[in-house]
Amino acid sequence: MDNGPLSDVRVIELGHVIAAPMCGALLSDFGADVIKIERPGQGDMLRVLSARASDGVGAWWKTLARNKRLLALDWKSEDGRAVLRRLVENAHVLIENFRPGVLERAGLAPEVLHDWNPDLVIVRISGYGQTGPRASWPGFGRAGEAMSGLAHITGFADNAPMHPGFPAADSTTGLMAAYGAMMALHAVRNGSARGQVVDLAIFEPLLRLIDYHIPTRTGAGLPVDRNGLQAPNSYAPAGVFRARDGKWVTVSAGSAATGRRLLEAAGGKEWAEQPQFQSLDGFAENMDEIVERLGAFVAQHDAQGAIDIFSAHDAVAAMVYDVDDILADPQIAARGDIVGVEGDDTKVVGPVPKLDKTPGRLRWLGRSELGADSRTILKELGYDAGQIDKLTEKGAVAEPDH
Repeated sequence: MDNGPLSDVRVIELGHVIAAPMCGALLSDFGADVIKIERPGQGDMLRVLSARASDGVGAWWKTLARNKRLLALDWKSEDGRAVLRRLVENAHVLIENFRPGVLERAGLAPEVLHDWNPDLVIVRISGYGQTGPRASWPGFGRAGEAMSGLAHITGFADNAPMHPGFPAADSTTGLMAAYGAMMALHAVRNGSARGQVVDLAIFEPLLRLIDYHIPTRTGAGLPVDRNGLQAPNSYAPAGVFRARDGKWVTVSAGSAATGRRLLEAAGGKEWAEQPQFQSLDGFAENMDEIVERLGAFVAQHDAQGAIDIFSAHDAVAAMVYDVDDILADPQIAARGDIVGVEGDDTKVVGPVPKLDKTPGRLRWLGRSELGADSRTILKELGYDAGQIDKLTEKGAVAEPDH
């Protein structure tokens, strides 16, 4: 990918499962040479963590190992450490998501890595971060979703908190990690700093992205609790309603003016122009009535019919899609958001965002062979065939069985 905006960036991915691999995948979409390191004989647990595609390869592995070169390396062994050092000396970014202390106990603390390569950006992802009283605690994505406040505000007021239907903490941490890596790499390139550590606790990206709950509590003095299909402390009308045909429609507004468009579509101009709907405070005071009437309106129509009426009033409404709806949608197709590679039935979500001159690209999906690129990568590092054979014999490196 010669024209990829990150084609001059080499990334070492030491991480496993979701958060670190997501970071690596996002960088790889735009041309970064991501070398994913797995333990010989084991591989990343992500390979077996999800449903298998028709060819037997894990569906999650296919998308999160996309565009990556695979090196099977025992980096804790003496010989493997020497290989890792050569990789670090020729890399720009290293990503890891082990519990704090794992790299240090292996003799690979940031100080060591920066001694090998002073400009290396080290992205460290962990449950609670590298500092603080819980730094050594184990932590997975669901703990992050709980600690960030996401689970607390998701669900109905009279029922249990809920986790979202995807690994939100892991995925957003991968996204934030890629963002942090690019900022730190830019600092290296503009001379404002040499290599540094990007330290991410898995609860922090969601904490930042939810954003409003902290100032709502501290500034307005209000609690922020789950409120079913309404946003907590909502001032603008919104909701998810079941249509006559059994499908679900979501509607929303972001101001008094856009709120009145919803009301006019559902209840006529006379209702929308009542004095209490001239301000968001008035909407908030009458939210129960609004939600009830919006729900009744949607229930009288098929989902698409209701959406068409809202659209005719320039109000925002959309079908709640399942995965088959996503795959069939012409807008998503026109944007090129679902992509694949020749010879493989598995489709994945394409690179985001769209760059008009140096767009991202899916070059290949995650492959089944452990250490598929071990020999090629070692040759690039200066190892000859005999040296590679010895590393393989010692178990420091693994290659596919052919």
